[in-house]
Amino acid sequence: MVTLRYRLRPLTSHAAPESDARLRRVSVDAPTVGLVSVVVAPSPVLHTPGAVAGAPGSPDAAVAWHYGDPFGEQRAAAQRVAVVDRSHRSVARITGAERLSWLHTITSQHIAALPDGHSAENLDLDLNGRVLHHFVLTDLDGTVWLDTEADRGAELVAFLQKMVFWADAKPEPAPDYAVLSLLGPQVSTLLDALGVAALPEVYAAVALPGGGFLRRMPWPSADSFDLVIPRAELTSWWTKLTQAGAAPAGMWAFEALRVAELRPRIGVDTDERTIPHEARWIGGVDEHGAVHLNKGCYRGQETVARVHNLGKPPRNMVLLHLDGSADERPATGADVTAGGRTVGRLGTVVDHYELGPIALALIKRSVPAGTELVVGTMAAAIDPDSIPADDVVQAGRAAVDRLRGR
Repeated sequence: MVTLRYRLRPLTSHAAPESDARLRRVSVDAPTVGLVSVVVAPSPVLHTPGAVAGAPGSPDAAVAWHYGDPFGEQRAAAQRVAVVDRSHRSVARITGAERLSWLHTITSQHIAALPDGHSAENLDLDLNGRVLHHFVLTDLDGTVWLDTEADRGAELVAFLQKMVFWADAKPEPAPDYAVLSLLGPQVSTLLDALGVAALPEVYAAVALPGGGFLRRMPWPSADSFDLVIPRAELTSWWTKLTQAGAAPAGMWAFEALRVAELRPRIGVDTDERTIPHEARWIGGVDEHGAVHLNKGCYRGQETVARVHNLGKPPRNMVLLHLDGSADERPATGADVTAGGRTVGRLGTVVDHYELGPIALALIKRSVPAGTELVVGTMAAAIDPDSIPADDVVQAGRAAVDRLRGR
């Protein structure tokens, strides 16, 4: 069972222990988030030879950050097949005949008619439309399974339990389940080890022999799959998959691919002010988003509708390329400045096997791509391809302009 403890930590950088002097040359830590960290019981997979745990106090301290060859692990995840231990994610379940219709009414995604064996991404927003929770859900055989960040799980379940009222829905924690991820174009070579006849399509899920399920995700790469399995079988699944040819890969590999695809991680790439448009979470299931723009009322919908129809988000999530000549990397949450003026917030920082040091950041919409940026003492530049198109006139704004004769 996973044990959660909450304690205050200063926002500092901690270097993970390294056995290879080559890896010590650059300090690349798992990100530390905010002032509160969640300490989760270390994964048994950390006993794998070569495993180096995530930095103490980071969101990934309970699992392996790498296994001694981080760039090789990224190549395996991008070009072959790799397995990543993500068992520190918090898992919950909802049972009851009204589980989907009830959850549909209080969250941002359109899931009332989600077919059995399908998944979606979803958000819980506050009254002002700011993101409180991001989670992935899968409905399978009469149960909705949810998984989210370790430090968000207990709060998310508590919120859901308070919102049940008279609905036939029962949300509860499921600490007896854990998440592994398979990445790479050769995942199909593991069909026998997985015990399934074929791989599911994006957001679809199939039951696994012995319990749990396999689902396909649209990120962090085009060939991404999650196994939600009984926690008691975590080690046996890890052994089975690695013996079948999956390369062990740490969270460093997962995070590098995720950042390159501009996929945010709540609490790392978002802050207390983040709204869905800023983090690229707008879109229905078919659009691989987490906010359906044509569904019924939910908390925070007014902000979503107003930005969509009348305004623009104050910030955009963009990809930054960082100066790799420094031995250290800036910390998550650091200010991004231009000409001495703060223009954004730094999110995940990671070294990519092809792109070098990169990061996600929430940057003011008015900052153009060519702006010279600084994070701490390090130069940074916006990847111009990561800036969202800003030339579409919203329907609401066009209607207002017509009324004013513009």
